[in-house]
Amino acid sequence: MLLFSLDPECRLAPALAAALDETLARHEDRRFEDGEHKLRPLVDPRGDDAYVVCSLHGGPQDSPHDKLCRLLLFMATLREHGAARVTAVVPYLAYARKDRQTQPLDPVTLRYVAQLFEAVGTDQVMVLEAHNVAAFQNAFRCPTVHLQAHRAFDALVPELSGDGPLAVASPDPGGVKRALLWREALEARLARPVHFAMVDKRRSLGLVSSGHLVAGDVEGATVLLLDDLIASGETMLSAATALRHAGAKEVVALAAHGLFVGAAARALVDTHIARVVVTDSVPAFRLPAGGPVAAKLHVVSAAPLFAQAIRDSHTAWLR
Repeated sequence: MLLFSLDPECRLAPALAAALDETLARHEDRRFEDGEHKLRPLVDPRGDDAYVVCSLHGGPQDSPHDKLCRLLLFMATLREHGAARVTAVVPYLAYARKDRQTQPLDPVTLRYVAQLFEAVGTDQVMVLEAHNVAAFQNAFRCPTVHLQAHRAFDALVPELSGDGPLAVASPDPGGVKRALLWREALEARLARPVHFAMVDKRRSLGLVSSGHLVAGDVEGATVLLLDDLIASGETMLSAATALRHAGAKEVVALAAHGLFVGAAARALVDTHIARVVVTDSVPAFRLPAGGPVAAKLHVVSAAPLFAQAIRDSHTAWLR
């Protein structure tokens, strides 16, 4: 097995290598004065099972399309020089939110990205918590591995909830399946009831008002509000506010990816959100290190999830 990491800012990759008891393979990333890059492995990949880690979030140095281009070029180089199999390990998949046309002449960017991966000979793609799992799996013709972020959060639940009532909630109708899967898994794991709730915007005569509807029982409960990502934080704050007004004791906002763009720091510091939990798929570089959100932020490593997926994949390949 060869394990490469193309993102020097990524703390997940060294943790993943340690979990696999592997050393990150060396490669050259030479930047030219005009901004172009030359990437090449410094170990011979011929006949090997190669895994390339690159989280496609923007910043703090490179844009998502810069990272995507480098990842594609490097995987093509591995295939050019005889790698038996090349797997893209992509903790955060850029452009995955645009998975259908909602306006005239809209792009379906997720499908185009999938076609780029296939064009360079990618054999497999591993992703943590895609925005829409069905759309992700349907966009790729090569095998995909989708990792559910809630598995990384399981160990925190007893600390977050204690022995009181517990509920899992989705901040919008689009995330219902994600929240339901975690609720079912938690109920089996904890051997006690776990409620479910969904937040939806209140509509009247086709107009959206400032109120929100909460479907489900959250009275006196610690609510685990689960989403795939936190961008500006407004969706989480609106849902948390609605849940607290519906009687929730406290609301913990959990997401696989913490992008924390725009006014996220201001939204997440609101007292309706007790804690914020994300994985290390995206470094929290946009949040002030000493800011008030830092006190309620908890980052969980996704390395064990990826390590198990890679271990299983490599074992199956060896057979």
